[in-house]
Amino acid sequence: MTAIYKREVRAFFHSFIGWLYLAAMFLMMGIYFTYFVMLYGEPNISYVLQGSLFLLQFAVPILTMRSLAEERKQKTDQLILTAPVSVLKIVLGKYLALLTVYAVPVVVVGIVPLILSFFGEFQMGVSYTALLGFFLYGAFALAAGGFFSSLTESPVIAAVLTFVVLFLGYLMAGICSMISQTGNLLTRLLSIFDMAGRFDAMADGSLYVPSVVYYVSLAIFFLFCTVQSIQKRRYSVSGGGVKNSAYHIGLFFVTAALTAVVNVLAEKMPENLRSLDVTSNKMYTLTDETKAFVAELSDDIHIYVMANEEYKDENLDKTLRKLEALSEHITVTYVDPLLNPQFYSNYAETEPSSNSLIVAGPARSRVIDYYNIYGYDYYSYYEYQITGYDGEGQIVSALDYVTSDTMPKLYAVGGHNELELEGQFLQTVQKKNIDCEPLLLLSVDEVPEDAQALILNAPLSDYSEDDVNKIIAYLEKGGNAVIIPAWTDAELPNFERILDYYGVSVTEGIILEEDADFYYGQIPYLIFPQVVYDEMTESVADSVVFAPYAQGLLYDEAAQDILYAPLLQTKETSYSKIYQPEELEIETDFNKTNDDLEGPFVIAVRAKKTVENNEISNGVVVAVEFFFTEDADSIVPGNNVRAFGNIIGTLVEQESTILIPMKLYTAMMTFSTRTAAIVGLLSVVILPLCLLVTGFIIWFRRRRA
Repeated sequence: MTAIYKREVRAFFHSFIGWLYLAAMFLMMGIYFTYFVMLYGEPNISYVLQGSLFLLQFAVPILTMRSLAEERKQKTDQLILTAPVSVLKIVLGKYLALLTVYAVPVVVVGIVPLILSFFGEFQMGVSYTALLGFFLYGAFALAAGGFFSSLTESPVIAAVLTFVVLFLGYLMAGICSMISQTGNLLTRLLSIFDMAGRFDAMADGSLYVPSVVYYVSLAIFFLFCTVQSIQKRRYSVSGGGVKNSAYHIGLFFVTAALTAVVNVLAEKMPENLRSLDVTSNKMYTLTDETKAFVAELSDDIHIYVMANEEYKDENLDKTLRKLEALSEHITVTYVDPLLNPQFYSNYAETEPSSNSLIVAGPARSRVIDYYNIYGYDYYSYYEYQITGYDGEGQIVSALDYVTSDTMPKLYAVGGHNELELEGQFLQTVQKKNIDCEPLLLLSVDEVPEDAQALILNAPLSDYSEDDVNKIIAYLEKGGNAVIIPAWTDAELPNFERILDYYGVSVTEGIILEEDADFYYGQIPYLIFPQVVYDEMTESVADSVVFAPYAQGLLYDEAAQDILYAPLLQTKETSYSKIYQPEELEIETDFNKTNDDLEGPFVIAVRAKKTVENNEISNGVVVAVEFFFTEDADSIVPGNNVRAFGNIIGTLVEQESTILIPMKLYTAMMTFSTRTAAIVGLLSVVILPLCLLVTGFIIWFRRRRA
């Protein structure tokens, strides 16, 4: 076998075919690499491999067409058929030679993630899993090509047969879609031959075991068929008859049946064994909080997916199947909107988008729109980028909602130019199953009795005396409030009365940091404060939060009726300097002077005040105007949102405070235009051209010799 292997490898690189294959593969990979990674900044190579997969439909037939057909055409197969070497070793020798040639660009591309990891966070697990899928796809395709080459003495016919089979398998998902949008028995049978779909399942961040089994089992099946094909001819040469032919045909069907059974068993594996999450932030792995929550469910819950199962969202389906496997009380059912167009009307007034979820419990239900499953960063009305996956968080929130008896209420006070809760902060309130409503104090006689907390989010104009009286009356009954003072030069004496109720005041200046490790970029007032451990900061106790334009808080720690607990504080290297908001610019002088207050400063504090009937009023003061904004959260993705969710969840005293934040995708990498141009020139032009020239020189010299 070794001699055959060496002979075949030499044959590829002593001819032009091997070099042409390498040049074509590196050209295609170079184009996709330059576009997706260097220009677009994708932090993995899965898109590069998905694009290059198309070329294999043409490259594999060219590589394999001569492997056995040429032997038969040149009559050298007679030596093989009569040689004292097993047919299996002959087939394996030729196959491993093909696999070696195929593996050269795969190995070279495999070095790329290691290099790019020095330039930023790169999804190594996703990249190498996709690379494994690409290699296995090629291994199966080469085995299939070798089999078709064994059936004929014409290399052209062998190449055409291989191309037709591989190309149909590559297009099979689209063919099934054209046959039926709703799916039927025919499309389910045809989907067995969806060869590219198995690779896609391994290119999205999961090591999908059924895909590995599919490619390996089919490679073994085609190698077996190749051996039987040659063995049958060998017996024909030695005088075998019909009996031997029937024997080989029977073996073929038995092997095909075994291959089918193995693949069916792989698809039936438990979800936790069938798919392994290889993303760096465990995008598709259920958190321990979710597992504990689901384990305690006692009500039967149905999750309806409004989509044909054949066109499901694979990421969402993985999450659903893992949840279903955790509890016998969860049932997942796909409902085809084309076959059941009015199904949604039992749960919603308007039809949800495709792949939306309806989570139905014993007493109530919730619709999760598909567009809330993912996070988006919009560049324009038509251009956006998917930034995160929130399937687990949205579903767990809905499970909590349909099994809860009560809905706590949070009121956001308005009418004073406050900042509105936006994006992930608003979704966090909704995911925690807290009903958030606006409150105009001017239009009510008192704060509603069902209010479990108020949020006063950075007002720029002052409250009226009547407004303040209503708020303080609410707090005196044991009400809670989150208070965010704005950094403004406007006088707000009435608003300050609310702060004074908790014995808190705000320093005049803005806090700057001398230690460059604790501020963002080159701007010392964009600081990273230290998180002080408390039940309200538990979710970010080991993380970093971002506090731009922070101010210091003053309070009397020895107060008799108020217990203070700092939540965020700055380092001793911080100081407070007085500026007017319009004066603060990047080029402003930030040097510390004797007039500046020295740190450390508390910038967020929890105040527990004993009020009437020994009730406790909780006030959380965060002296960072833009702390609860998406711009601030984007600097420390998800951490400010988690802090907000923890604070709100503690104040409203929910029975369940489970909150699974959106899992963010790895940030895009950034390369200069010059670097991208150089890499593109090397990978798309110079390397393929050098390979072609090398192959031509070797071929030309051997021809002249």
